[in-house]
Amino acid sequence: MNELHRSLADRIIRHIRTSDMAEGAHLTEAGLQDILGTSRQPIRSALGILADQGILQKVPNKGFFLCDPGLAQAGAAPPADETSDEAIYLKIADERLSKRLADRVSENDLMRRYGISRLALRRVLTRISSEGWIERNEGRGWTFAALIDSVEAYRECYELRQVIETHGLRSPAFRLDRNVLADLRRRQTMVAEGGWQKLSQMELFETNSEFHEGLAELSGNRFLLSSVQKLNQLRRLVEYRQTLNTDQVRGQNAEHMGILDALDAGDTGLAADLMFAHLGKAKDRKARAEMF
Repeated sequence: MNELHRSLADRIIRHIRTSDMAEGAHLTEAGLQDILGTSRQPIRSALGILADQGILQKVPNKGFFLCDPGLAQAGAAPPADETSDEAIYLKIADERLSKRLADRVSENDLMRRYGISRLALRRVLTRISSEGWIERNEGRGWTFAALIDSVEAYRECYELRQVIETHGLRSPAFRLDRNVLADLRRRQTMVAEGGWQKLSQMELFETNSEFHEGLAELSGNRFLLSSVQKLNQLRRLVEYRQTLNTDQVRGQNAEHMGILDALDAGDTGLAADLMFAHLGKAKDRKARAEMF
C-alpha cells in the first residue's frame, strides 16, 4: 500500500469524524483537495482504500459515499509505522517546537536525520507548507515560520483573537447564515454527546478551529478570516502536544454552544461578549499551563 495513500486515508477518516458525517454523505475529490492540500489522483486512491475497508461505497459515475460511519468512528485507518508520513510529520513538529531544528533546513539534512527518501520528505514538507509553518526558499532549502513557542506568545495570540473575533461578530457586515450556524451546532453537539471522549486531541483541535473560523467567515471580512486561520495554524503544533483535558474540552464546548444560542436568537452583541469571555478564559489557562 502506497504510504501517501495510507496517510491520506487516515486524514480523510479524521475529517469524517470531526464533521460528524452521516451515512450516505458524499465525499468528492474536489472537496477534499483544499482540506488535504494535494492533487486528485492520490485522493482517489485514498478513497479507494476506505472503500476496500467498507467505510465508503464507490458508486460508478457518481463517486464515493459514506456507508458505515461506525467504522470511521472506530478509527479503522491502517496503523502508521515510525517511518510513515504521519510519524515523520510529528517528529518534525516536535523537534521544531523543542528548538532542535534550525530556522532554515535543507532537504538533504532532513533526509539523513529521519532516514527517508526525498519523495517522502517532500510529501511531508508539502503538507507542512499547506498548514503555513514552513516556506520553500527561492534558492535551496526551507524556512520555518515563527511559531507560538512561549507562554508570552500565547497570551499575545489570545489578546489579538479577542480583538478580531469579537469585532467580526459586532461588524455591520456580519451575516446570520442559518445553514452555517446549523452545521457548527451539529458539530458542537457531536462533541457534547460523546465526541469529547471519542475524538483525539488533533481532532478536537480541528473541530475547535472550524467553529472559530466558521464564525469569522460570517464576519464578511476576508482578512479577518485569514487572520483567524493563520493564528490557528500557529497554535496547531503546541495544541497537539498538550495532554488532553476532557473537563476543559467540555467547558469550551458549553461556551461554544452559548455563543451559538445567542446568534440563533439574533443577539450578536451578546455573542461577541461571550466570545470575548471565552477567549479570555482560554488565555488565562494557557498562562498557567506548562506547555513549553
